[in-house]
Amino acid sequence: MTTNVLFVCNRNAIRSPMAAALLTKMGIEAESAGVTPGQPDPLSQATMDEVGLAFPCGPRHVDTLKLGRFDLVVALSPQAQHHLLELTRNTRTAVEYWQVADPSLVDGSREMRLAAYRAVRDDLLKKLKERFGSGG
Repeated sequence: MTTNVLFVCNRNAIRSPMAAALLTKMGIEAESAGVTPGQPDPLSQATMDEVGLAFPCGPRHVDTLKLGRFDLVVALSPQAQHHLLELTRNTRTAVEYWQVADPSLVDGSREMRLAAYRAVRDDLLKKLKERFGSGG
């Protein structure tokens, strides 16, 4: 049974904090980190505000965490997957890779960009439900 999950993406500003907040709402402890932490992303937070969720913390570096305390670590970008496989190569930590788009790469109006962020949020929620059940 999975009870504590870490999500990792490139900057810990969009995908990984979204996934952690959504899974926490489903009743499973979750945290997030980045390979090279960036700055909080206002569009990401706006997208989560729409569903009544806030990010639990600001961006942080995955190298500062003890990965062995997590039942599962999920990479949400190829860069994160590569980094995590290096960090966990001599451990029993389970690492999964989920392909999730980076909405920060979408150009256009604010509404077009928000639509990309919403699509990522909804994709993450679908993946979380498939992997962990429908939760709370």
